[in-house]
Amino acid sequence: MRRLVSACLLFFAIPTLAQSSSSLAARRAAHLRHGINLSEWFAQVYDPKGYTKEHLVGWVTPDDIALIKSVGFDHVRLSVNPEPMMRHNMADHLPPEYLGYLDGAVKMILDHGLAVIIDMHPESEFKAKLVQHDDFVEQFSDFWRAIAQHYSSYDPEMVYFEILNEPEFRDRYRWAGVQGRLAAAIREGAPQHTIIAAGANWSDVEDLLVLTPLPDANVIYNFHFYDPHTFTHQGATWGTNYWHFESKLAYPASLEAARKVAAQEPDAFNRLQVLRYGLDHWDGNRIAVEIGQAAEWGKHWNVPLT
Repeated sequence: MRRLVSACLLFFAIPTLAQSSSSLAARRAAHLRHGINLSEWFAQVYDPKGYTKEHLVGWVTPDDIALIKSVGFDHVRLSVNPEPMMRHNMADHLPPEYLGYLDGAVKMILDHGLAVIIDMHPESEFKAKLVQHDDFVEQFSDFWRAIAQHYSSYDPEMVYFEILNEPEFRDRYRWAGVQGRLAAAIREGAPQHTIIAAGANWSDVEDLLVLTPLPDANVIYNFHFYDPHTFTHQGATWGTNYWHFESKLAYPASLEAARKVAAQEPDAFNRLQVLRYGLDHWDGNRIAVEIGQAAEWGKHWNVPLT
């Protein structure tokens, strides 16, 4: 159970936002209502063993997947770092041994009746190369085409392809071109499967609202919602330093409650973040308004959104 908790970060189980579209993608989006993110398995591996057979075949077990199924999830998001599999100037030549480990993971998930999103989830340095170098975009396109072709024989109702987790592109126009190129490569490899696309940078609501959908009807659009960030990330051991030291913030936010927490904070910067959280008045109504804007975007473009 401890391993499962450390391996699986909550993939926010917001029900798929209803759209008027009756497209294939909209129908398939209904399969993605309650999901969980499988981290530190094929991506974000901080285990000293690294991306080794010992880690890849033992980090998540059939019992873990059975537990995920038993508590009501309908899909998992399998994060995959492409770097251990991408060969320089031979990105379309997938290493058979490593691919076999990934196949085993996908099969284990499918055998338990769960759909699987194959989510490309590299580190920031990899994404920076996509920002800066067109030749690297082409290599990644070759890699994605090969992955998609490899899984093209799998049930398209159960296997989905997510282009790139949180692209970290500050230039949304650059991201639009890169995402379009990657989506085209995936479509060449797997004509029947549904692609999952997202906005630039951190793929949040703001990134979604300025995104123009791809010229492909078989696409689901995704956004990440972590707000209020100071509350949801308190105690997190990564990212902004002040997160590490927060643990007593309450929700909904109120200035009165925030002042009590701030009074116990010895660090001035931390106190400021706590007070700002209280002033922002985060509650259910505000969250509904924010997510409602994403839903309006989906309705405007008549595309499925999750």
